[in-house]
Amino acid sequence: MFEQKTHLKISNFLVGTPIEIIEDKSAIVELETSEVMLADNYGLIHGGFTIGLADYAAMLAVNDPFVVLAAVDLKLVAPVKIGDKMIAYANIIKSEGKKREVSVNVLVKDKIVLTGLMTCYKLDKHVLDNTK
Repeated sequence: MFEQKTHLKISNFLVGTPIEIIEDKSAIVELETSEVMLADNYGLIHGGFTIGLADYAAMLAVNDPFVVLAAVDLKLVAPVKIGDKMIAYANIIKSEGKKREVSVNVLVKDKIVLTGLMTCYKLDKHVLDNTK
């Protein structure tokens, strides 16, 4: 079992459900696509949901209450369609102080649909906390 420490109020329906979290190492998150994610009449799922899934997995790999996303270098390499189940794999590949480089891959079955890197930071307090 794992303890989720970040993004506690996020909608699992929109960005996925955690399957595994290994704090400051890796995470696996799955997302079942649905009609609210459709981009068109062909059944194409909007890429923002794929990116949101990857982002959530990266946040959970760090699993710090004050983790933030700072930069992304992602490639959407294949379409996702209605009814697909996406699984995101996030692995921290580099840690330097508060900075984490996270490799992310999202797959449908055995096919990669998104791949790339996300740069995250562990802050000392919430990004919206203006107190000193």
